[in-house]
Amino acid sequence: MSREGSPDTAAPATEIGFSDDGPRIALRRPGAEPGVEKVNWKRLGCIFLGLALFALVYFAPVPADAVDPQGVHFPLTPEGKAALALFFLAATWWVTEVIPIGVTSITIGVVQALFLIRPAEDAFTDFMVPSVWFIFGSLIFGMVFTKTGLTRRMAYKMLSLVGERTSMIYLGCFVMTASLTLVMAHTAVAATVFPLFMAIYALYTDESEPTKFGKGLFMGMAFVAGAGSIITLLGAARGAVAIGFFNDITGRTVSFFELTWYMLPIGALMVILLWGFFMIYYPPEKKTIPGLRERVNRLYASLGPISRNEILALTLVLGTIVVLSLRSFIPALQAFDKSAIILVSTILFFLFKILRLEDLEGTSWNIVLLFGGAMSIGLCLWETGTARWLAIHWLSMFTDTPPLVFILAISIFVLVMTNVIMNVAAIAITMPVALHIAPYVGVSPEVILFASLVTAGMPFLLLVGAAPNAIAHTSNQFTTGEFFKAGIPASVLLIAVLALFVAVIWPAMGMPVLQ
Repeated sequence: MSREGSPDTAAPATEIGFSDDGPRIALRRPGAEPGVEKVNWKRLGCIFLGLALFALVYFAPVPADAVDPQGVHFPLTPEGKAALALFFLAATWWVTEVIPIGVTSITIGVVQALFLIRPAEDAFTDFMVPSVWFIFGSLIFGMVFTKTGLTRRMAYKMLSLVGERTSMIYLGCFVMTASLTLVMAHTAVAATVFPLFMAIYALYTDESEPTKFGKGLFMGMAFVAGAGSIITLLGAARGAVAIGFFNDITGRTVSFFELTWYMLPIGALMVILLWGFFMIYYPPEKKTIPGLRERVNRLYASLGPISRNEILALTLVLGTIVVLSLRSFIPALQAFDKSAIILVSTILFFLFKILRLEDLEGTSWNIVLLFGGAMSIGLCLWETGTARWLAIHWLSMFTDTPPLVFILAISIFVLVMTNVIMNVAAIAITMPVALHIAPYVGVSPEVILFASLVTAGMPFLLLVGAAPNAIAHTSNQFTTGEFFKAGIPASVLLIAVLALFVAVIWPAMGMPVLQ
């Protein structure tokens, strides 16, 4: 028996109340005030850390101009310094998740308007640019697959093929994700396979708490979506943007198949290495799921014949993917914006009553806001000249280094910027600067193009780096801090693999590295 009056062993007090579902009984320890939440000092510390970094940069003296190899000066304006301060605030709050990531994005627009960094109209209009609508349309794809039952049908079929070993489930999921990015945008791929992976995970455990298998499965989905998306021009818009800059500056061009020739080996190798990485970093608690194959076969049989809505949804999704893919080959289709194309399917889902109003209300607006904020901070850094100032300052430090070091320095800068402001913006910032500096260090522009595209495709540190990162986060299997921690060794692995390709493999395949 417990001693009377002992605060550690006394029986908890009982509170009785009523809800819409009937009586409700709650237990409360003696001395605990109802409705009083314990102060989270770590959260408060992270909040003030972000604010302190903002103040430190905002009120610091204006730093020296950036100077390129031709002696041209690029000053950092007061607005540019304020944009840099905002970047530190947003990055800190995104990583620590002290408030919802979408609300941090709203903060980005508010700070720009209140501190006169950019006009409010520009800061908030960026939240609804076409790229953000493309992400919205991609999320609708995933919603449709889940509601119609296509998700479970595909999940059960795949699991019956890969078997009961969790290592093979990891590999099967990763290879499928990377393979789909060869023919469709990695954002749409992530939105499509996410509900499929949720169905697979439900067969692994009934517990609501995150598991190592869940962390590895969903983080891995995001990582390999990036690795696969570098292989063809269909995987993401960044390839076409980079080739456009390359052509404008050098007068040379890169064909669809030339890009794939150099990118396929490194993309495929990264998928396999990432599988091994997650098997070590987040090894599944169970080596096998006994009886899984028999169970999924029964579940697949219970689904019955494919329904009208499943056929219609699959037709609309595949039709959209085909049209988006053909834009890279048919000039007449390039005039149609990819966001408008994917939103046509969204409209059709509602016209055919595959989706209803309550489904729209279930959209992950936190993710939509996250990328709205990412676009806003990216354009803020670009329009204020901060991004160019950073790029010239960084790359000028490596003009007297060996070519391999210069190439890796460019790649690391792209990697960092991609994690903060999305890959297309990072490419737009870095490529013009890097290609103009390259002749001074004797480096071929081709290797700069391909090395930049590799790191632009694999932002492993922050959720805003790529839509698959944020989509994976909605699984609630990992925090932004855990994603960041796992991304550090994964990024080191990426740079090591890139160094091997720049120094040995790409030259052996015929790529010029030195001028």
